[in-house]
Amino acid sequence: MNELNRKALTAGAAATLAVAARIWLGSRALTHFDPALIWYAIGSVLAAFALADRFSVWAQRPPSRLYFKRGLQLLFNRRGSRGGNEAEVLFAPKSASSRRRRPFLNPLRRFLKPRVNWKEPFNSSTTPSASLLGFNAGRFNVHSLQGWVMFNLLNLSAVLVMIGLVLAGFRLLVNAGERAVQTFAEDILPPILIFAVSATGLMLTVSYKFMAGHGHSQVARVHAANVIALLFYIPFGKLFHIFQRTCALCVSLYKTAGADGPRAHCHRCGADYASAMHVEDLKQVLDQLGFDYRFATPQGEAQYQDVCPACRRRALALIQGRLLGR
Repeated sequence: MNELNRKALTAGAAATLAVAARIWLGSRALTHFDPALIWYAIGSVLAAFALADRFSVWAQRPPSRLYFKRGLQLLFNRRGSRGGNEAEVLFAPKSASSRRRRPFLNPLRRFLKPRVNWKEPFNSSTTPSASLLGFNAGRFNVHSLQGWVMFNLLNLSAVLVMIGLVLAGFRLLVNAGERAVQTFAEDILPPILIFAVSATGLMLTVSYKFMAGHGHSQVARVHAANVIALLFYIPFGKLFHIFQRTCALCVSLYKTAGADGPRAHCHRCGADYASAMHVEDLKQVLDQLGFDYRFATPQGEAQYQDVCPACRRRALALIQGRLLGR
C-alpha cells in the first residue's frame, strides 16, 4: 500500500477508536447503554471510519494539502490574520444555492440521543432525574413544560427538519437553474434519506402514543435502517461538504494574508495581478500534479503563472493570428 492509503487507514482507525471510546465512557462502561441502540452504535463506528478515511484522502491531495498547511501556519501566526470572524466564514453558506442545503445539517441533532438517559427515584414517579454522560443533570416534573419539551425534543427537531426539507424540495422543483444542474445522487437522495429518518422517527412516537404500540418493532427496524443508510451516505455524497467546509477557514486566512503580503508583478507588463504567495504556491501545486508551464525568455526562464491574465489573453490572440497567417 502507498503512503496515502496508510495515512487514510490510520485516520479511519483513530476515528473508529475515538467513537468507540466515547460510547464506552459516555455510557459508564456500557452500564447506561440501551441495547436497542446497538445498530446505531455500530453504524456510527463504521461511518466514522469511512468519514475519516475519505477526509484524509481528500486532505492529502496537493491543492487541499497546501490550503490546510498554509491555513495552519497563518492560524498560529498573528501577522497572517487581522482578527476576522473565521467561524462565520466556516459555517456561513457560500451562495444562494448552498442555503437550501443548510437543513441537511440537522440530522446531527441525533448525536446526543445515546448519551442522555433517565433515572426514576424510588420515592417519586413524576420527578425523574436526567443523566448526561453518566452524571446527574438535574430533576424536573414530567407534567411540566420542561418535561414535555425534554421528552419530545427529537419529535420537535424532526418537525423542524421536515419543514426545512419541504422548503428545499420546493426550491429544487421550481427553480430552473437548480433543476438544470441537479442529479439524483447528489441533490435528490440526501433530502429523501433525511425525510425518511425524520418521518420514521415520528412514526415511533405515533405508534406508542396513539396506536398502543402496534407496529412499533417494524417501524423501529425501518428507522434504524434509514439512520444507518444516512450515516453511510455522508462520507460518499453531497453531505460530505459539512466536513469539507473546514477548508473554507484556511482559504479565508490565505486570502487575508495574501492581500496584506507581497504582490506578484507580471513578467511582461509589470502589472500587480495577484498575491506573491498565491503564485508561488500555485507553481508548487502544478509541479506536484505534473504540469510544466516553464518557458524561456531573453531574461531567463519564466513560468506561465508569472504572466497576468490580460497578457495571457493577448498572447492567445497573437498565436491565433499567426495560425491564421496574419
